[in-house]
Amino acid sequence: MLYELIAIVRPGSLNEVRDIARNAGSLVLRSGGVIRGYTNWGVFRLPKTTTKHQARYTEGHHFIMRFDSAAPVQLGIRRQLSLDPRMIRFSVVKLGEKLEEIKDITGEVEWNDRKDLTSSI
Repeated sequence: MLYELIAIVRPGSLNEVRDIARNAGSLVLRSGGVIRGYTNWGVFRLPKTTTKHQARYTEGHHFIMRFDSAAPVQLGIRRQLSLDPRMIRFSVVKLGEKLEEIKDITGEVEWNDRKDLTSSI
């Protein structure tokens, strides 16, 4: 099955983001899964102030990881990320499970820029 991890890490060091992405990726690889790609979107303002682990955040460092794995693996990733105090938010979304559904999905996720959106309308 193809999954997409959307994660928001506390802003600060890029090494923290790399460490979290590396730990999540190693869980996938150790279980026989495949990582299709990482996309680093950088630091953005959050829609509303978020409190996590007794700290308030207005910004977060966003990254996305697409991976193929079994269902229990994504549950392990969820468990690991929920315990990490550097994480603000995360979500794991299933993009598909049949080959016909996922064969054309790449590992890179493009940012939906408003300029491009308005020019295409």
